[in-house]
Amino acid sequence: MYNGEKLNAKQFVEEQIAQIRTQVGGDVVILGLSGGVDSTVTAILINRAIGSRLHCIFVDHGLLRKHEFEDVLEHYKGLGLNVKGVRAADRFFAACKGITDPEAKRKAIGRTFIEVFNEEARAEKDARWLAQGTIWPDIAESHSDKGTVKSHHNVGGLPEEMKLGLVEPLKYLYKYEVREVGAELGLDSSFIGRHPFPGPGLGVRCLGELTPEKIAILQDADKIWIDALRESGWYDKVWQAAAIFVPVRTTGITDGRRTYDNVIALRAVNSVDAVTAEVVHLPWELLDKVQKDIIHNVKGVNRVVFDISSKPEATIEWE
Repeated sequence: MYNGEKLNAKQFVEEQIAQIRTQVGGDVVILGLSGGVDSTVTAILINRAIGSRLHCIFVDHGLLRKHEFEDVLEHYKGLGLNVKGVRAADRFFAACKGITDPEAKRKAIGRTFIEVFNEEARAEKDARWLAQGTIWPDIAESHSDKGTVKSHHNVGGLPEEMKLGLVEPLKYLYKYEVREVGAELGLDSSFIGRHPFPGPGLGVRCLGELTPEKIAILQDADKIWIDALRESGWYDKVWQAAAIFVPVRTTGITDGRRTYDNVIALRAVNSVDAVTAEVVHLPWELLDKVQKDIIHNVKGVNRVVFDISSKPEATIEWE
């Protein structure tokens, strides 16, 4: 909780706007948008403070949900934000080539993101500050007293050559508090209610080495899963849902012929602060429909399983 007390969103917004104005003065601020709630709330908050001196960069690392790059850029047009979209998928897949260890993969994605972002930021000659949508669970998982749970690329400092100060207005908030701030800022409820999506994107939902082919399969399965939750009315009853590409091939039967294809795992949990999470007990009819739709429509998948693990002992994401 902010300052150890229940958040007053109106007061928080007023305080942060004043603090940002004092901190950055008349300088330009650049911000790396992810398309998620945290970075978007950060952008709107800073935009309220300094207006057009906020320059946003949205990097497509090839690990977004299906059509998300285009959809998010379209959404930002209506928010009055100055946003530049950058496509860099090839660089991210090259950086992750041959990597299977989850932490090594996270670090490769984070390092490449910083490299791409740094190159784009250099074009902003007047920039003196970098804004990030860091929230408290990001810091807690990256710097636990029992060791790193997961590395977050927005935690741990900046490359020395960037020589930028940091602006992180949400870094002491939990996700539910960020949503309260978003509501205070006037963000549409459908956007505020979006499920959390990891910074490395589908890269931590695709086990093993990342390839465009695996990600394409995962994007198709993920779209079927999320669309089904929305259409059934379950999306807003679930805190976070994910499809995971499991690089385990199993025997199946399609049109009377043997197949030997991949597994997709489905995950749906409820949580308040992402520190703990419990599996959502979804109707069997919904799960049955989704598994059939995925197997019948996503080439390369012949088995779907449902993850019933809680956090702890499991984490919400698989990697």
